[in-house]
Amino acid sequence: MLFDRMIRPALYRLGKNDPEVVHERTLRALGGLAKMPPALTALRRYFGSDDPVTVFGLRFPNRVGLAAGMDKDGRALAAWAALGFGFVEAGTVTRLAQPGNPKPRLYALPESDAVINRMGFNNAGADALAERLATQGKPDIPLGVSIGKSKAAALAEAVGDYQASLRALYPYADYFAINVSSPNTPGLRALQDRSALTELLAALGELSGSLAERAGRAPTPLLVKVAPDLTDSALGELLEVCDAHQVAGIIATNTTLSRDGLAGTEAHLGKEIGGLSGRPLAGRARDVVRFVHEHTGGKLPIIGVGGILGPHDARLMLDAGASLVQVYTGFALHGPGLVRSIGRALSTG
Repeated sequence: MLFDRMIRPALYRLGKNDPEVVHERTLRALGGLAKMPPALTALRRYFGSDDPVTVFGLRFPNRVGLAAGMDKDGRALAAWAALGFGFVEAGTVTRLAQPGNPKPRLYALPESDAVINRMGFNNAGADALAERLATQGKPDIPLGVSIGKSKAAALAEAVGDYQASLRALYPYADYFAINVSSPNTPGLRALQDRSALTELLAALGELSGSLAERAGRAPTPLLVKVAPDLTDSALGELLEVCDAHQVAGIIATNTTLSRDGLAGTEAHLGKEIGGLSGRPLAGRARDVVRFVHEHTGGKLPIIGVGGILGPHDARLMLDAGASLVQVYTGFALHGPGLVRSIGRALSTG
């Protein structure tokens, strides 16, 4: 593809082969594009696909979404629909603004179609995202917001920390992703345990109901994002908690701590700490989606994410039980043509 042969190499030359610099420059360019309505209209005509579907009460123009992590602070929200996405998930944001982990913290592995990151929820904070949405408005596709725990907040303070983010962003999000599964914030994955998750979901559900009642509308859907590294028994317990607290859906999966599937010349990067995404995660992500679908009798909607690098991967994810799919690594490595090809393949069956 043109992106792989020419555009990506040029981006990396300009970014001195630093994936985080490339990411920042790309986001800055898309933020500028978001302020040019005629250009957005032209791009949407080329990249867009029409495959409307309703999931957890929301109508999506197509099934392909942008996963959290690409546009944490909502800097380019208007651009994503123009590039063919049917929904976008901002974040992960935290109550407190935080710089994230020390650099370098992002590694592109093109031979493996993979990325390793240990970003650590670098973001400007929930209040900053709320202010941007209040002044610039929402995109015209469904907006999810992924919320996580601030690194400075102890696990004992996690509930209040998540509640603050939910409260700040409640007027703007079409759904919330409760991120308890990133491997890059110490202790975060402990929130997937039955007792901790029960406390968190009970508190967030109660707050959501109260905020919705005050606004005179239905509660905003709450989804839980799970790790691919959970055992079946642990995942089964998590799903029981989600069912008890009427969670609207599951996002499966986050990045993995496994290093299986790296290409030989890139295997040495397996020593880098962080979460692995992309092609090596594809099989395990589908297994988790299939388990969730079967364990819940197909009653709990699933957003499938992990290793989707083309239409075939997306179709396999839907066949496993997902209602929607998200891409991140595939977009980062192969560009918007990937979104167009997936969206149009799914829309034609």
